[in-house]
Amino acid sequence: MNKKIFMVLSLFAFAVMGAFAQAAGAEAAADSSSIKYLAAGLAVGLACIAGGIAVGKIGAAAMGAMSENAELSGKALPFVGLAEGICLWGFLVALLIIIL
Repeated sequence: MNKKIFMVLSLFAFAVMGAFAQAAGAEAAADSSSIKYLAAGLAVGLACIAGGIAVGKIGAAAMGAMSENAELSGKALPFVGLAEGICLWGFLVALLIIIL
């Protein structure tokens, strides 16, 4: 699992380096907007991947706990909501990157 995450992050790093290498030329002012969209996409993508992993782990643990004791459903579901909030923060960061 860790090797897959490392591979994905290294591929993203190489893609970003390629975008910066292209922007280093005479067209740096024109390409700065494309880097902004790339950064916004990475912010949303990585936040949603992390949120999905968190919801998967928390949801599985919550379902296991609720199968043993049904009264725990009210205590376990807010943690799933907190994990989904990671995706919303990624969207907010991307929105701020695009606007500013």
